[in-house]
Amino acid sequence: MEHGRFTYSPIKCRPKLSLPNGARVAVWITPNIEHFHYDKPAISLTQMTASLKPDVLNYAWRDYGVRVGIWRIMEILERQGFVATAALNSEVCLHYPQIIEEGNRLGWEWMAHGQNNSSLLTGLPEVHERALIDGVLKTIETHTGKRSRGWLGPALTETDNTLDLLAEAGIEYVADWCNDEQPYWMKTSNRPIVAIPYTLEIGDIPILLDRGGTGDDFFRAIVDQFDTLYADGEHTARILSIAIHPFLIGHPYRARHLERALAYIKNHEKVWLTTGGEIIDWFKSQPSERPGG
Repeated sequence: MEHGRFTYSPIKCRPKLSLPNGARVAVWITPNIEHFHYDKPAISLTQMTASLKPDVLNYAWRDYGVRVGIWRIMEILERQGFVATAALNSEVCLHYPQIIEEGNRLGWEWMAHGQNNSSLLTGLPEVHERALIDGVLKTIETHTGKRSRGWLGPALTETDNTLDLLAEAGIEYVADWCNDEQPYWMKTSNRPIVAIPYTLEIGDIPILLDRGGTGDDFFRAIVDQFDTLYADGEHTARILSIAIHPFLIGHPYRARHLERALAYIKNHEKVWLTTGGEIIDWFKSQPSERPGG
């Protein structure tokens, strides 16, 4: 069975894409700002207590992100001149309003990220998923003053209906499909939607948690990815996504390596430090094949 959302498009056969001001690489950074339920399992530091109720050890580890880690990240990004596209659980608006207030001061974009990160979309009936998406978008708009233009599913989960429902709700781009270095159009039953390059590898969870890497490993991965994309971008535009989580990269001994990487990127001339919405606006102005409905 094929998904039918897009056809195969080798990057070497596409029309050239040109970034603003002659940039080679567009860099967007995505802090995942999430709410976790006290009585449900979620991403964990150790499996030793993950099956317990309550699991105080892992819950407190995650809770560090909104209490401490996000504030350190905000300071680093502001210092280095990056405006984030935050992947935002709508329940964050209800529980941590100070984060929303500071993000608005910094001019952050709010990309919808489901209700919370203790509940996934997989298996949701269409009627329930439509109501969930509508509720998430309304909550974020009410509390941030901005309608989300993009969507990242909790743990990048979808149902077979998700893209159709997102397009129906007015979402312009989705970050769940990590299969390219350029945006591309996807078919839905409503109207086309854009897949924007996100990452499964240049992030703190795969490097620091899944593989047990160090802060220096994280720095090296970002720099290596950037250097290659910067070279490739001489011929056609490339997108670099950096995905971070405050409960991981927000710790002091790791955060300094994030700042090193951002300073390295910023030191290059042909770089566009941008947001998801700006990438979509640029992409829509470029020559590309737009599918029907």
